[in-house]
Amino acid sequence: MDHYDSIIIGAGHNGLVAAAYLARSGQQVLLLEAADVCGGLGRKREFHPGFQGSVAHSVSHFSSKIANDLSLSSFGYESPTNSLATVGLSSDGQHTVVKDGRVEGVGEKDAAAYQEYRRQMRRFADALSPFWLKTIPRIGSAGMSDLMTFGHLGLNIRKLGKKDMREFMRIATLPVRDLMDENFENDILKTTLGWDGLIGSKLAPRSPNSAVLAMLYRMAGESEGTHAIPAGGVAGLIDALCQSAKASGAEIRHSAAVSRILIEGGADGLVATGVQLADGQKIMASRVVSSADPKSTFFNLVGVEHLDIGFTNRIRRLRCDGYVGKLHLALNGAPEFAGLDKADGRMIIAPKLDAIEFAYDDAKYGECSRNPVMEIVVPSLHDASLAPENQHVLSAHVMYVPHKLQGGWTDAARVAIGDRAIETIAQYAPNIRAQIIHSEFLTPADLEADYGVTGGHWHHTEMAVDQMLMMRPTYEAAQYGTPVPGLYLCGAGSHPGGDITGNAGHNAAQEILR
Repeated sequence: MDHYDSIIIGAGHNGLVAAAYLARSGQQVLLLEAADVCGGLGRKREFHPGFQGSVAHSVSHFSSKIANDLSLSSFGYESPTNSLATVGLSSDGQHTVVKDGRVEGVGEKDAAAYQEYRRQMRRFADALSPFWLKTIPRIGSAGMSDLMTFGHLGLNIRKLGKKDMREFMRIATLPVRDLMDENFENDILKTTLGWDGLIGSKLAPRSPNSAVLAMLYRMAGESEGTHAIPAGGVAGLIDALCQSAKASGAEIRHSAAVSRILIEGGADGLVATGVQLADGQKIMASRVVSSADPKSTFFNLVGVEHLDIGFTNRIRRLRCDGYVGKLHLALNGAPEFAGLDKADGRMIIAPKLDAIEFAYDDAKYGECSRNPVMEIVVPSLHDASLAPENQHVLSAHVMYVPHKLQGGWTDAARVAIGDRAIETIAQYAPNIRAQIIHSEFLTPADLEADYGVTGGHWHHTEMAVDQMLMMRPTYEAAQYGTPVPGLYLCGAGSHPGGDITGNAGHNAAQEILR
């Protein structure tokens, strides 16, 4: 029977990062992926003959340290140097554009306020930035390394100075609505800047659960939170990670779904000893590392019979309902948005913060908004392989689309919300309907079924203050180890959270090696 040092479940980007680091350390690593390709939500999918897209359509703060450590440039990945403009679309064509550290399309007062806002938010993001690539210790830990981490965090916050330190403590749990209203007058500027605190979450502008912390997380690193589409698209990054893992010595098996994690009793209690595949094959290992979401890992693969009831209840209470739908359009040409020379940016349709709030209100009662808000990119402008020559792919994240729709998701319901999203886009790109060759709309329920993530939640579980840092995903599993010896977590449900960063995979590997 095969035996490995580490078996990693799931070849999403975090699983690939963890596999590469562990294999580079000399471990014998097996990476098991249920799909026939790597990448998770970042992998390409052909939604119409000749047209491809991915759920994750841009990269904002992928770790440059990981890119360098894993020599990703040797495998074709280059960190993007040209960021996408973030464009808050206006129905009158007078759009708000945020790019290169400045904002256009707003009054002088808001333009000046943006410079001060950006300065302060950058300072706060820089203070937290080192800790996204570190294990956050348990509260009460007396270990020297853990005490140094806490001390470093406290020192960084103290170095902000009395004024900024107080402001950081004040806004850390502030609703996005309050932060935007305090700083700006222009409605579209507020939604454009507030969007990154909300996207992918079950939070609205008035939600009192620190979407601001998620904003600071996304502003980490050299990119300052700006978005880009790398050469070869998101799939190009995934391919480089896959090649790096293989070159490091990791073995990758596709179409190898894991049905359960093997748990055996020993002299000191239960321990993870390997996995069983869907075809019944058992593979043994010294440890098992799961990049699946916490609920899938503990409920579907481990089983509650092997867990303490208190821990089980905490995992059960994790908020994991996805609220983002995915729209792909196959177009016969480049889309034209009124007021834009070229649709080459990250375009936000959300005229007011109230529009976001009302869309959220509809979703929390199991309905789809009649006025959806969304983020749009045209990735084929940067990756020609996504569509036939002179044709294009439009990719949109549509908020808020409930995982559990009243009456259930049917084909008719998918068509209705997809058509509503297209109707909304047509208000800004009047000729879009005539350009559509084919459309696809994926609900959170579809993402759950197709990608195996509980609730179809991008980030595996909410990125809110009570589910971040030393509480992500929960006590006894926030340092990548779990209550089951030999079982580790390395996915987006672990610190520091979701998005394509590689941080959780990096941190888990370092914790295992330590």
